[in-house]
Amino acid sequence: MTGFAYHITGDRAAPVPVDRALGGHDGGLVWIHLETTDEQAQGWLRETAALSDYVVDALTATETRPRCEAVGQGAFVNLRGRSREELDTSDLLASVRIWAVKGHVFSVTRKPLIAVGAVEEAVKAGTIRDPGDLITSFATAITQDLDPDVANLGDELDACEEQLDATQIFALRRTVSRVRSTAIGYKRFLSPQRAALEKLASLPGDWLDDDDRLHLAGAADRAARMAEELDAIRERAALLHEWLSDLRAEQIDSRSLIIAIVAMVFLPLTFITGLYGMNVEGLPYAKAPWAFDAILGGCAVIAAGIVIYFVQRHWFER
Repeated sequence: MTGFAYHITGDRAAPVPVDRALGGHDGGLVWIHLETTDEQAQGWLRETAALSDYVVDALTATETRPRCEAVGQGAFVNLRGRSREELDTSDLLASVRIWAVKGHVFSVTRKPLIAVGAVEEAVKAGTIRDPGDLITSFATAITQDLDPDVANLGDELDACEEQLDATQIFALRRTVSRVRSTAIGYKRFLSPQRAALEKLASLPGDWLDDDDRLHLAGAADRAARMAEELDAIRERAALLHEWLSDLRAEQIDSRSLIIAIVAMVFLPLTFITGLYGMNVEGLPYAKAPWAFDAILGGCAVIAAGIVIYFVQRHWFER
């Protein structure tokens, strides 16, 4: 079982081993963070931490989505943020599950969450003193980490729009598809995360100060803004994909036109040369010494005539 723990008293935070975190500490805050949801962690949460089965199941569930629930005198919160590891394309954000009551906070992750490092630094700096501060720090760190990543998705689409050209269709389509897929993956969690943060900010309890509620409301507002921006990114990506498909269709039409012109030029020539290439008696001028030059000149005149016709019809400009 991997993880860490802190005893927080006032503006002082002392790291302690996880197996000794629940003893020998009077007052203040105990934060225990586990980096696994295996059977050993589940057993420790049930037996040593004496958490209810419902809370343990929520902290160690395999599939999770952002939510907030009041349970007794505490609250269970599930948030999603970016991970240091590359995740599956269908699940782009890692989860942190938090159980908070007055004096204790238990947090559990299955994948390394970037926000955990920021929260731990805040604990060491002495800016976290109660469960409300800790949860607020998680919410703020997650949204601040996601915000520039969402903005980068919009910047990538801006760059694609500036580079819109028929010679870069395939590279641009790959970029647009990746941006759209990422936006869909983020949007899947940001909308319920906004609702979870808003619900948490409105929960009753003396372990949440008014200042904590204001910060949670601010984090919910940023989550809502990012969700709206992701909707715009998805729509822009869909529109850009249509533009690229139109460019590709125009490119195919242009090449098909060239092939059609070449075929029209060589179709009568192929007929004449095929006719005089037959090994039969009775072909006109087959014995004449000037017949080859005449047929060659006739083919040249026909080809030139067809090309001039297409030029006058402006086919080469389409």
